[in-house]
Amino acid sequence: MDEPRRIPAEHGADALVWRDVGGHPPAGVGAPVRYLDELRRPLPLEPEQSGRWTGSGFRSYRPGADDAALLDVNNRAFAWHADQGGWDLDDLATRTAADWFRPEDLLVHDADDGRGIDGFCWTRFHPPTDDTPALGEIFAIATDPDRPRRGLGRALAVVGLEQQVRRGATVAMLFVERDNLPAQRLYESMGFTLHRRQVGHLRNGTAT
Repeated sequence: MDEPRRIPAEHGADALVWRDVGGHPPAGVGAPVRYLDELRRPLPLEPEQSGRWTGSGFRSYRPGADDAALLDVNNRAFAWHADQGGWDLDDLATRTAADWFRPEDLLVHDADDGRGIDGFCWTRFHPPTDDTPALGEIFAIATDPDRPRRGLGRALAVVGLEQQVRRGATVAMLFVERDNLPAQRLYESMGFTLHRRQVGHLRNGTAT
């Protein structure tokens, strides 16, 4: 299976200057080091894009009780990622303290073997504005890399987007690294298309 390249800590999103592809790089920045795609598709999903998952075990995140298991899956699934990997309890607490966070929008899957959480889909609702429809975002999605379940990633995406449809979202969106080919293929098969592409530049001409 294709593996996404490792993103070093100094290439974290907050450390870069971002621009849309096609625009001119800001003055005083270095080489482009990351390409991030925003993908979108209408909601709800079509039946043929939902897959044939027949299992169960999906439920809402329980703050506190699920923290250790969620972090364990997250950090192993995103060991390659500067922004999403290496989280601790403080990182999780900071993100769940955001005003948009709701535990019911962070859906986890309990493994059939009784060994706890083996995947999650974290979603976010963006209310409509004058310029955009109501958006349901897949903020983060992961499966336990040591316990592969064929189709679990798709099933998590489906239940996450169904949750956003219930909140009123009419368009799904997400951000994905351009070279994360497994994720790109999954989302393409679910009807997502490229909405815009962003480039992240090192600040102040820092060498790679």
